[in-house]
Parts: sequence; C-alpha cells; structure tokens
Amino acid sequence: MLGCVFYLTTNQFTFTRGGIMGMSSQLYKNVGDFSPINTDVIIIGGGATGAGVARDCSLRGLKCVLLERHDIATGATGRNHGLLHSGGRYAVNDRESAEECIKENLILKRIARHCVDDTKGLFITLPEDDLDYQKKFIEACQASGIEAEAIDPTLAKFMEPSVNPDLVGAVVVPDGSIDPFRLTAANMIDAVENGAQVFTYCEVKGLIREGGRVIGVNVYDHKNKINRQFFAPMVVNAGGIWGQGIAEYADLKIRMFPAKGALLVMGHRINGMVINRCRKPADADILVPGDTICVIGTTSDRIPYDQIDNMEVTPEEVDILIREGEKLAPSLRHTRVLRAYAGVRPLVATDDDPSGRNVSRGIVLLDHAQRDGLDGFITITGGKLMTYRLMAEWATDLVCQKLNNSKKCETANRTLPGSNESREETSQKVVSLPTTIRNSAVYRHGSRATRLLENERLDRSLVCECEAVTAGEVRYAVDELNVNNLIDLRRRTRVGMGTCQAELCACRAAGLMARFDVATPRQSTEQLASFMEERWKGIRPIAWGDAVREAEFTSWIYYSLLGLNDVLPEDAQGVNNNEF
Repeated sequence: MLGCVFYLTTNQFTFTRGGIMGMSSQLYKNVGDFSPINTDVIIIGGGATGAGVARDCSLRGLKCVLLERHDIATGATGRNHGLLHSGGRYAVNDRESAEECIKENLILKRIARHCVDDTKGLFITLPEDDLDYQKKFIEACQASGIEAEAIDPTLAKFMEPSVNPDLVGAVVVPDGSIDPFRLTAANMIDAVENGAQVFTYCEVKGLIREGGRVIGVNVYDHKNKINRQFFAPMVVNAGGIWGQGIAEYADLKIRMFPAKGALLVMGHRINGMVINRCRKPADADILVPGDTICVIGTTSDRIPYDQIDNMEVTPEEVDILIREGEKLAPSLRHTRVLRAYAGVRPLVATDDDPSGRNVSRGIVLLDHAQRDGLDGFITITGGKLMTYRLMAEWATDLVCQKLNNSKKCETANRTLPGSNESREETSQKVVSLPTTIRNSAVYRHGSRATRLLENERLDRSLVCECEAVTAGEVRYAVDELNVNNLIDLRRRTRVGMGTCQAELCACRAAGLMARFDVATPRQSTEQLASFMEERWKGIRPIAWGDAVREAEFTSWIYYSLLGLNDVLPEDAQGVNNNEF
C-alpha cells in the first residue's frame, strides 16, 4: 500500500515542500516572497482560455501572471463532455461557431495530439426523428467547411456496434474527444517554460484602479492565508461565467446567461465513435468516448447567477440522461454509472431563451476602454473548450495592440508540450515499462512520458490499477505539473477516476504525497478525507443498487479498516459511514 498505514497514523502537521503546501518550484516562482509583483499582463482564470492566453502572451515575449482561485480546469473547462467538436452540432443554427469549431478541430489535431482521441463521429436519425433534417444538416455542415457524409445504416452499425440498431439514417463527421485537464496543463507548461508565472489557489478579490484605468488586482492567497497585490498595465478577465462577477469589481456590466448542463460518466467505454442525434439540439443527445469511460450529456437549464458555485445533479436529470442516452446506445441502460457532474456554460445572454440552447456559442471579446471608458482591462468570454486557442489569440492580439507589441501569434502552428512526436515514437523510448502501463502513460502525457522513470523500482509501482497510474507518474505530476493536493493529482493523472472511484488507490496516492514532500503525513490524511468526500459528491446522485453497496464498502475500508475518522479533526468527522 506504499506506506498507507504509516501515513494514516501520524499526527505531524506542518508545511514542507518549499514552505507552501507543495507548489512546484517550476510553476510557482515567488515561493516565500509575498511582496507586490509587477508584470506586463495579469490573466484572471485558470481554465483552458486563461491558460491559452498565458501561453500566447509568453510566446510573444510578454511577462504574464495567471491567477486561479482553485486549481486549473475547475470551472466549465473541467465540467463538459470532452467533445472535440467538428462543428456539426452548430452547423444548422450557428454557422459562425461551426466554422470556428472545424478550423480549431484541425489545429488541435496537429498541436495537441496527445490530448486528442480522433474517434470520428456519427449523427444518427432514429424512427422518431425527422429524416428530412439529415439533408438540411449535411448541407449546413458542407457550407461551414465540415466534411459530412451520409452512410447506409447497416454500415453505421458495422462501424459502431453499440449504436441503436433501429437507426434509419447516419452521417459521419470528424468529431473526436479531447481531455480538458491534459489540454489545460499542456498550455500551462508551455507558458511557464516561456516565462509565465502561475498562481493557483489565489482568488481575485478586487481590481486596483487609478483614475480611469485598471492597474492591478487584489488577491487572497488561500494557501498562505494572506492578501497580495499584483500590478500590470493590462488585466485580462478570462473567468468564464465568473467573469461577470470580476467585471462588477469595476462597476462594469456583463450579462451572462448561466445554463447548467448535467452529465453522467459511464463505467466503461461503450462506444468507439462519438454518437449524436441528428436533430435540433435537445437533452442527452450525445455520447462521447474518452479514456476508459464514456460520457452522456447534456441537459440545459437556466439557473440564477448566484447559484453557479452550487452545481448539483438532480434525480430528474439522471433519469433524462439514462432514458434518452439508451436511445443512442441501448447497452447504456445496463451499464454501471460511475458518477454524475454538472457545469455552467459561459454564455453571454442575448435573448430570453429559457434553456440557453439558442444563445450563440460565439466568442465575445470586450475592450472595456472602448466599451466603458476603462483602460487596462479586457474580457474574453463565450465560446467553448473547442475554441479556447482562438479566444486566446483574439485576447492576446488586443493586449499586444495596447502594449505596442507587434509579434504575431504562433499557437496554431507550435505543438504543445507532449505532442512533438507520435505516441508510437514515444512508446519505443519507454520500452522498460510493462505494456499496459506504458500505453497509459504515453496516452496521458505524450512525448513527456519519458520523464516518468527516475527511480525505476518505485516508479513502476502501481498506484491506481483502473487507470494504470504509477508512482513515477505521481512523482512527475508533483515535480512538473503544479500538484498541491490529491484532488489536483486526480486532474493530472486520473488517479481515482476509474471504475473503483478511489476505493483501491486513494490511500496509496496519499502516502506518496507525503513521501514526495507535497504534504506532511497529517496533511495527506486530511487531503484523503477531502478527496473521498469529493468523490462521494459525484456518486450521491446515482447512489442506488450496486453503487450504494460499493460506496458502503469503500466507507468501510477507509473509515473502519484504516480508521480515517480517528485522525481527523472533530469538525471533519462528519464524513462517516452514514454520509459516505
């Protein structure tokens, strides 16, 4: 168990790694120095767009700081279905978004290939759908530059055995899947290696103004529990749906349209291709394969803006997703549901549509000097994960214009770290690893998988059997991918995201966090409790039958066998057998 018992019985409680809760020295530059920081550009928001802006700015020679109140990809970036859009879903109703998607689709397949699974996609017509819509769909795709080809339903069933055999029409499009955590991390790595500084768990609490200009931000550093200040001639608001609140610090109005989308993670990869319904967008009309699982989504409901941090999946949403999802792939009805989650789309309101499905997914770039008479502040919002790079390019172009920087954008042609060679080429360089572990490591980290081997004996030790995560991968994530705690580690490595949902691996990972000096033994135990509670939040909406029994078994392992409650503070002991 990699020292699990020891780490669950030690009471020491002090910060160790660099003095700041395990922040990697590569990504957190001013360890121990909390004086005001001056830079060229401050970027607010650690999702894909913010990471993309940091990368673009740094590649153009600008000094920049990125601030994120939690960990990277914790907002809409990490709460979607991971679809590598062809643009087909928007072709009929939103041609501009469709054209942006297919262009970025082709770019990401070149520059981020270790983040992409080029599965292709099927848009299927079922007997209850209007077959005439298929012709309209193909015409709209072709007009947007999307390759869309109608195929015989028999061929569709051969290409995708899981598809509903009752389909009466099928169209092949260049859809795929993309890992949003991997994509965001790769952008962060490139930004940092070109001079950017990333500060996670640093929450912007206000904008610093000097007359009619924003000159910096006030920040609360949650890790060190102190207030900090950052100064720059340009501040970029890349906070997504939270951008409205950030703009309000300067008394600016951005009317966002909070549209909640619920999704389910299925226990294994049912389908090899993305499966869509060929009809007007509706609930549960897309099934996306990715890594070892697949995701059915989404719903769409407008929610009050003050509820965007309180996303809970309801029983009604689960019923809709399963009922409609099995129409795409009938085996979904009998497939274990691992967990449920929900995100909020960063839409900019333009009408009174109650669902948000008819609001444009287009990019919105606001120059607040031109729009509101406030210099030094811009907002980039709208769009989607698929267009993050283009959004970053637009925002950085405007920043460069204002800072008199004439260097052109190169992010469309420069490969991201991990994608500079094929998976096959990298696999030949890590032949010392067993095949399953090697394939998983290369799949997740691309050409940087060669960095996973340092201490060969320890690095080969399995931490997570479901996802084939090794101790070497944990060490690499700690050293180079800005890991502060177990939940951060999950986003970088998929520890706990497999079929056991951390039942067999979380305590091993907690032990390694202490072994690698990310946390003291006591801290790693408290992180373990937080990690298991976070896993439970996703299981609770689907907790019936075998899911309840497995949750009870997991609770018995951690809270009875390993005695997790015995070493927790009193205020944390509510996480017990009755709640887990």
